[in-house]
Amino acid sequence: MSETDELRETVRQRYAAAAVRVTEGSTACCGPDTAETDDNGGATCYAADQREDLPPEAVAASLGCGNPTAVAELREGEHVLDLGSGGGIDVLLSARRVGPTGKAYGLDMTEEMLALALANKAKSGATNVEFLKGTIEAIPLPANTIDAVISNCVINLSTDKPAVFAEMFRVLRPGGRLGISDIVADDHLSPQQRAERGDFASCLAGALSFTEYRQGLAAAGFTDIRVLPQALGSARAGGTPTRAPGSAREAGTPTVADSMHSATIQATKPTPTTAPPGATPDSTPD
Repeated sequence: MSETDELRETVRQRYAAAAVRVTEGSTACCGPDTAETDDNGGATCYAADQREDLPPEAVAASLGCGNPTAVAELREGEHVLDLGSGGGIDVLLSARRVGPTGKAYGLDMTEEMLALALANKAKSGATNVEFLKGTIEAIPLPANTIDAVISNCVINLSTDKPAVFAEMFRVLRPGGRLGISDIVADDHLSPQQRAERGDFASCLAGALSFTEYRQGLAAAGFTDIRVLPQALGSARAGGTPTRAPGSAREAGTPTVADSMHSATIQATKPTPTTAPPGATPDSTPD
């Protein structure tokens, strides 16, 4: 087994165990008891009215570092994809936003999390939700079919982030957008220093820096890129962060480890340049 495969298996085992513990009614890692007391993550990232009427297992299985539905600006009738959907909380919330004419997809590689998500879907009565098995490096959806991609503290777990960025770009329709919560490191931290703060499965060793995140998204083709530390309360209130890049150490920004922070990531897949009047796809300058 390669190092990449070993890391992926470690992540899979950790989140499979978390799903089993929620299913059995006990505390998952970062799960129900921890999430309710941690002001920077888990279920506390969601307003009380968002959690109402959701299956308690979906709330308990929330292991993220933010609330991507607060920054994705979802609209009625849209198709949204959640990468690493876990127990399904962000998919179910997105399904409410896009309504019966829209659709919310959840993608996860862990059988136990998918089983939990399907059970939560049934309990919620959602009819515009579909959960898919697969990896975020190879999304099992056609190109140009999704209006918004969301994710909650999952991309840092990938061992091939350029592939993730390329896949997000591929499945988005022109004009589509990202609304992501993730762990991001200050630019001065080396990969070794990030690993010293926590292992890969704990969302720290694999985290990108602010600059690396912006550069990776730009290389994939995204524009209007914003990678900003998440201001405390903005996820729960439904607002967007206002701090400038590099100001993560200011008061009011959740710090998950020394110089590592919860952050929100937004970007857009550009639309094709409009051709001049009278031009055809095959036309060339004289």
